[in-house]
Amino acid sequence: MTRRSDWPEYTPSPDPSSASAPWGDGSVAEIQDSDGPVSSRAEAGPSRASSRTPGRRRDGGRAEREAEPKDPVERARAICLRLLTGTPRTRQQLADALRKREVPAEAAEEVLARFEDVGLIDDAAFAAAWVDSRHHSRGLARRALARELRTKGVDSTVIDEAVGRLDSEREEETAHALVARKLRSTRGLDREKRLRRLAGMLARKGYSEGLALRVVRRALEEEGEDPEVLEEHFPGL
Repeated sequence: MTRRSDWPEYTPSPDPSSASAPWGDGSVAEIQDSDGPVSSRAEAGPSRASSRTPGRRRDGGRAEREAEPKDPVERARAICLRLLTGTPRTRQQLADALRKREVPAEAAEEVLARFEDVGLIDDAAFAAAWVDSRHHSRGLARRALARELRTKGVDSTVIDEAVGRLDSEREEETAHALVARKLRSTRGLDREKRLRRLAGMLARKGYSEGLALRVVRRALEEEGEDPEVLEEHFPGL
């Protein structure tokens, strides 16, 4: 059995938002019109090609399990290293994976604590990179970003700190860029439909109703809509 002291000193990735991370390059130009979430390959599930050969995947998974070390700590370590290859993970994501593989809780805790000590698990860095990338690539607002991080098991204090770096001014600028891109595809619709579609798109991305309506009105005015007519739809904004 390998002694714990014989484990190598791991070199953590410099930043979860490095090129291997699945969140885009952080460019504002990368903001997408799509209202759905973008997923990493690991989160997206099996590819079409892999789904055509389920037997091969099952056999490969069985062989993989048989090749894992028998010692529970070494087994937990191997599983975590495999999951972290090319894709940052939160502590909770790794803990869930170990539990599903029936790794004893004591062994799982030892490995997770060790990985945190050497920087292979860093939920604060993960959350900060997630917020920066998902805001730039998908235009998500703080509320939507916080919701995504909660599903990944990030602590609420860490989430608050990460989304707090996204200030209201930057959030509104991103919302305006999203509406400006979407505006072209709504031309030809009646005014009520345009308002609902544009405001609904922002709401799905986590923007508050007040901010969404304010941004939509501004965009329509810049397009040439009569401000007095818009006042009927946006009273007080």
